[in-house]
Amino acid sequence: MSSDSVPTGQLPTGQVPTGQLPVVVIGAGPVGLAAAAHLIGRDIEPLVLEAGPSAGTAVREWAHVRLFSTWSEVIDPAAEKLLAPTGWTRPDGSTYPTGGDWAEHYLQPLADVLGDKVRYGATVTGVARAGRDRVVDSGRDEQPFAVHVLSAGGREERIRARAVVDASGTWSTPGPLGADGLPALGERAATGHVSYRVPDLGDPVVRARYAGRRTAVVGSGASAFTALAALADLAQEEPGTHAVWVLRRGITGSTFGGGEADQLPARGALGLRAKAAVEEGHASAVTGFRTQAVERDGDRLVLVTEDGRRLDPVDEVIVLTGLRPDLSFLSELRLSLDDRLQAPTALAPLIDPNVHSCGTVYPHGVNELSHPEQDVYLVGMKSYGRAPTFLAMTGYEQVRSVAAALAGDREAAERVELTLPETGVCGGAGLFDEPDTAAAESGGCCAAPATPQISTGAPAPLQISSGAPAIPSGGC
Repeated sequence: MSSDSVPTGQLPTGQVPTGQLPVVVIGAGPVGLAAAAHLIGRDIEPLVLEAGPSAGTAVREWAHVRLFSTWSEVIDPAAEKLLAPTGWTRPDGSTYPTGGDWAEHYLQPLADVLGDKVRYGATVTGVARAGRDRVVDSGRDEQPFAVHVLSAGGREERIRARAVVDASGTWSTPGPLGADGLPALGERAATGHVSYRVPDLGDPVVRARYAGRRTAVVGSGASAFTALAALADLAQEEPGTHAVWVLRRGITGSTFGGGEADQLPARGALGLRAKAAVEEGHASAVTGFRTQAVERDGDRLVLVTEDGRRLDPVDEVIVLTGLRPDLSFLSELRLSLDDRLQAPTALAPLIDPNVHSCGTVYPHGVNELSHPEQDVYLVGMKSYGRAPTFLAMTGYEQVRSVAAALAGDREAAERVELTLPETGVCGGAGLFDEPDTAAAESGGCCAAPATPQISTGAPAPLQISSGAPAIPSGGC
């Protein structure tokens, strides 16, 4: 069953001028909902399409993880203006929410205020220019967008839009275990013992999966830090619990982030917790290990590198190698994306982990987010493609700028209204082949103490004090 549709109260599709059609926003996460709020502030009608059953569906999947940003940094100003008249109580700006807090106390109330401007169970399966495939030039820019949607009940629709803002994020497409960007041989067959999420050890079923067992944690970012710290805490209560931290590069001064130099203190503290876990012997670190295959050893798994090195068997593997954008439903649009990061071409040099070291990403907006296809924008996590370290504040600034541009206010669209905190992180991922160089270059700016590389031999048990702070994460 299928139909053409526009929001309730609009004229039939064929009679609606393109300028009166809604702006379709894909995703009712933090940035998608902020986009809707900014569009409303510009008297532009948004229609938010969310594949899940509620606001912040992806955020709710890591409800147990604490953000390293405070409430004051994860509430969008335009969204707050919509919430204020409803009697909504703003959380204490100096505290750190969990993903669950963020969804329950901010995202869902905001979606509720937006009312029928948000549709749940609406999966976008394709976006194109109406009546024009990717090849056709003639009359292209004058055509509205045709957004194909599949409802949770299997009903197909085609919604016409004056513009499309894709804030669908990258949560649904985690990176694989294989070091070449493809699943390692045997990875799919081992799916019952491989996870791509930070485990919720407060869940008895999940806790039982890791308690008293040996788990490989693959990855080098905030999510890996979070998993290591959580497993180390578990080891205090469950003897035999052990984490093996698998790194594709060596350990340098920048491996654990900015530490006390990080202007997001909770993010710095998270890296220091992971550092303590390794140094105190609760986790063993294996460096320069690029997984090519996963082999069975009875009920356990053995990770194997390109050069034949093998890890001692593990019971579970947690793969936290980053996220990547799903571009499949945008294939009929003319996008300009960097060939490495899959981020907008003008934005990629600002966020490329191959070349960035200390400092912050310059605040950016419509100029960096534009494509050859007019009036389509990738925002939020999706705009970063495969690059890490995205902050909610960055996404809020992006959609403020995009909404201004769609309203014809170019001056406001190009104005910078955001100052980002210093990352406190030195060294780029591109240095992983040259650990000595990375160590030398990282010594000059960000003050994370040097950490000796740990042998790839027998693992040593490790423990972190139970008095350590809650686990913050880069979830925003």
